[in-house]
Amino acid sequence: MGNNYLIIALVFFPFAAGIVSYIIGRFHKTAQDLFLYFALALELAGAGCLFATAGSADSFVWEGFASLGLHFKIDGFRMSMSVLASFIWLMTTLVSREYFKGTRNRNKYYMFVLFTLGAMQGVFLSNDLYTTFIFFEVMSFASYPMVIHNETKEAIDGSNSYLGFAVLGSLVSLMGLFMLQSILGTLQIDQLMEAASHVTNHALLYTAGALTLVGFGVKAGMYPLHTWLPQAHSVAPAPASAMLSAVITKAGIFGIIVVSCNIFLHDAQWGLAIVIFGTLSMVTGAVLAVFSNNIKRTLACSSVSQLGFVIIGIGMQCMLGEHNALAVRGTVLHMFNHSLLKLALFMGVGVIYVCMHTFDLNKLRGFGRKKPVLWFVFGMGLLGLAGVPLFNGYISKTLIHESIVEYIGMMPTQTILAGTLQTVEALFTFAGGLTLAYMLKLFVAIFIEKNPENQEKLDAKKKYMSKLTMTVLIIAGAILPIIGMLPYWTQDILANTAQGFMHGHDPATPVNYFSLINLRGAAASIAIGLIVYFLFIRVCLMKKDENGVKVYADVWPSWLSIEHMIYRPVLLRFLPFVGALIARAVYAIGELKVGLLNGLIIGSISFCVVLLFLMFVKSKDVFTPPEDNRFGTYEAPVKRKRDIPKSLSYSLLLFGVGVVIVMMYLIIINVT
Repeated sequence: MGNNYLIIALVFFPFAAGIVSYIIGRFHKTAQDLFLYFALALELAGAGCLFATAGSADSFVWEGFASLGLHFKIDGFRMSMSVLASFIWLMTTLVSREYFKGTRNRNKYYMFVLFTLGAMQGVFLSNDLYTTFIFFEVMSFASYPMVIHNETKEAIDGSNSYLGFAVLGSLVSLMGLFMLQSILGTLQIDQLMEAASHVTNHALLYTAGALTLVGFGVKAGMYPLHTWLPQAHSVAPAPASAMLSAVITKAGIFGIIVVSCNIFLHDAQWGLAIVIFGTLSMVTGAVLAVFSNNIKRTLACSSVSQLGFVIIGIGMQCMLGEHNALAVRGTVLHMFNHSLLKLALFMGVGVIYVCMHTFDLNKLRGFGRKKPVLWFVFGMGLLGLAGVPLFNGYISKTLIHESIVEYIGMMPTQTILAGTLQTVEALFTFAGGLTLAYMLKLFVAIFIEKNPENQEKLDAKKKYMSKLTMTVLIIAGAILPIIGMLPYWTQDILANTAQGFMHGHDPATPVNYFSLINLRGAAASIAIGLIVYFLFIRVCLMKKDENGVKVYADVWPSWLSIEHMIYRPVLLRFLPFVGALIARAVYAIGELKVGLLNGLIIGSISFCVVLLFLMFVKSKDVFTPPEDNRFGTYEAPVKRKRDIPKSLSYSLLLFGVGVVIVMMYLIIINVT
């Protein structure tokens, strides 16, 4: 029973701490910092205690909350994510004191940071999709002030995009949850697989799944719903970007895992669609990162790409069925590895920004030449993110890659699907090479090249961060090679603990991470990365300025923004026009009932979603592995009027406040 109350404390303690932190900060900033450290350390300790007992599968149910109740549960995967979130919040808060020194809005920022942590805990510990959705929404609105914190024109634009995507995605996923409740009769995560096995109308199930995928895919930064992520990262404070990239995007991944690994676990059609979306995210993010000369935007695009790797792993779980051991372990591990990598890199970027007040790569050239701590952190991040052997990212990428190879080896040859999966494998290797290329671009510019204007001044800057920040960065950087060099004692243990949530199996044979075939695959990615860097980035993406100095060209394809080309015109022009046209027609006819009209519109939208979804996934060649005991054997910007975006953001925010007020009312009613 003690664990049960600790579960609910883990979720709601950060909300209370956020309010207390705000009050303290009104009177004494140092006392506020100390309270934050204590509160987050206590949260991490509580999560660690629950992780140690996660095998007991304790649960907590708040009966009667909004009729359906709130359901929480602990297991290996849930508690791993809880510990990860608590750790990253503590680390980023430790460096935030220096980052926000002398700035305004600190109180507001810290309060919403803690609110976001509580919401993240609610998402990761939820045991039904209703609870997941509630805290998913709280997280979206609580993280909004983190994005808009600087209150610049760019911050307002980025936060508008973030909020718009979050709200619209949530509304779509809510429709999907309504359908799932109707089809399955339950939203309990533990019951989804059993309920889905009795469904005969798969068209409806695909429709509901597609709707939830949209909502969760937005938060995960999945293509083509990713456009908010580079914008939000570019304008948010660096500690906030670390939390956004490392953990908050994982809330979307969590939702995709719940739906895919419970409702569509053995559905190869669904798995193929997920793999396609993951591949598009992986390649698109990597390509955009290569062209970016803004260090934060590069890392943001990198997050889109790296989460694409994770989404591919989720899709391969569905395609492989009971052979999913490698895919499950690769998915789990790359989620964690990406979080730790982006924690180190974004905190390093924060240190650079405090000193230079810019993210422009040309202005940052040579900054880190004589700064060994930053050199170490970025070096570890580069090697880990690029999947270089003996570093953490190599382990998880190898597992996901081998799951693709395993599926190709099982299926009949000379089919369209075989060619598709072989293409995915090739793009997997290519995207890994692009990762090395854009990370080399950042590292060489900051730590090897000389600044043509003030290199001596940059070298003379010895005290560029506090001892506390330095300690945090060293810890964050040192973790990466340790878990990469000792995968059997670190990453394997984590995978064993967490894989049960995804219904994964233990590999039939021990995984040889450093076999010749795997090292050869890593070498191919490294070779591609070096070629792209030296023959494309150094040759095509650098030009001479008016002084004859070679600089990184700003070739960011802003004109190719899906948001401004498609989403905004459709949502702000086309749909209002169509809605007004239909409304006038209804008024003129006078006989058409509103209910009938709503049904027609919703039905039409659902039909289009299903049609598009089936276009992606319907293939006669999709191969489902036979059922046997082989559990994953392992072998060798355009100017625009600002009144509309502003009013949209403001309206959405008011809507969210209204939702929160209603939730608080329901809580009070249930408690009293």
